[in-house]
Amino acid sequence: MSDSKIVKLVDESTNRSSELPLLSGTLGPACIDIGTLYKDTGHFTYDPGYGSTASTKSAITYIDGDEGVLLYRGYPIEQLAEKSSFLETSYLLLNGELPNKDQFAKFEHDITHHTMMHESLKDFFKGFHHDAHPMAMLAASVASLSAFYHDDIDVDNADDRKLAAIRLIAKMPTIAAACYRYSIGWPFRYPRNNLEYVDRFLHMMFEVPSEPLEMSPVAAKALDLLFILHADHEQNASTSTVRLVGSTGANPYASIAAGITALWGPAHGGANEAVLKMLEEIGTADKVETAVKRAKDKNDNFRLMGFGHRVYKNFDPRAKIIREMCHKVLNELGVNDPLLDVAMKLEEAALKDDYFVERKLYPNVDFYSGIIYKALGIPTEMFTVMFAIARTSGWISHWIEQHETPGSRIGRPRQIYTGANVRDYVASDKR
Repeated sequence: MSDSKIVKLVDESTNRSSELPLLSGTLGPACIDIGTLYKDTGHFTYDPGYGSTASTKSAITYIDGDEGVLLYRGYPIEQLAEKSSFLETSYLLLNGELPNKDQFAKFEHDITHHTMMHESLKDFFKGFHHDAHPMAMLAASVASLSAFYHDDIDVDNADDRKLAAIRLIAKMPTIAAACYRYSIGWPFRYPRNNLEYVDRFLHMMFEVPSEPLEMSPVAAKALDLLFILHADHEQNASTSTVRLVGSTGANPYASIAAGITALWGPAHGGANEAVLKMLEEIGTADKVETAVKRAKDKNDNFRLMGFGHRVYKNFDPRAKIIREMCHKVLNELGVNDPLLDVAMKLEEAALKDDYFVERKLYPNVDFYSGIIYKALGIPTEMFTVMFAIARTSGWISHWIEQHETPGSRIGRPRQIYTGANVRDYVASDKR
């Protein structure tokens, strides 16, 4: 909505000015609408990384980084983590409201009966080298879904959009498990539709034909919780990528594949993978004290990964939730792993060290999620794939919202050109 207030910007060198209205949402700071700025003044704005720019209006997720607040459709993440499930949270993100019993039963049924991937997609995997990164296989496989479902990808058709959302949320665990099993030479497992969402995924990941898989309930609960915490995070790099690609009219599978590739970066979804690499670099628990000293030394290139957050200035509410589950998983499973000993020693040191406490460099969700994945036996290169499974519900919710919002337009950022001025072509023999 528009406020009655305006911000007046004056270019004193030309005396041209622009009166820019303030726009307010339900929560958060007002934004200056600069839509007429170029017409009024002849100037664009410059905001590297879009750190001060709202690119869209959205009713899905709200973050207050200063206060450590994260809301999905108005519901605090703490309440959803305690009381909800990943599938129910996915329904909430997609539809805006929590489902009643019948609505959830239908949603769960639809997801359960779209878990299979086309048999031809198995042959698609044979084109990858055996040690291809799972994220490369995931991105390519998801993009290929548009070739399998090309008759149902009319982006202007609400039923097609809903069907694509169901397919993506349902098939992402199946494809992700196939990526893992292909990388280790195991046969693909069909989804067991008598199991719930997370249990089904774990069975597709780890079950072998020769014996049934016995999985600890705490493992499934921990993974479901991680999926809830990672389901959406407002206009981050990958979600903005999905929206940017979607703004061209690209189909949902291409748009989500673009989000997967954006998530791959170590500054985004690859952060929990970087945590494990850091722990490996530290090596053993007795070297944690040295690592902490190195991290405080400005002249040392060593950095502690998984501490602090660029959005949450005081604390990440997801980290407070997942820390308790992390310790529960380690206690329940009794995993004996030297790297997990390093992680727990590092957590203890950082929470007591004045340097980290004063700078609010607390262990974040990437730190704890990496430890949980490690304890569950999920290999490091699969960490970002796990993130992608969860974030798919958020991505497709934003993609649908974008197509349901009147007046949406193609993304087209501006730039400050710093190249050569106009010059004439010179023949090759005179250069």
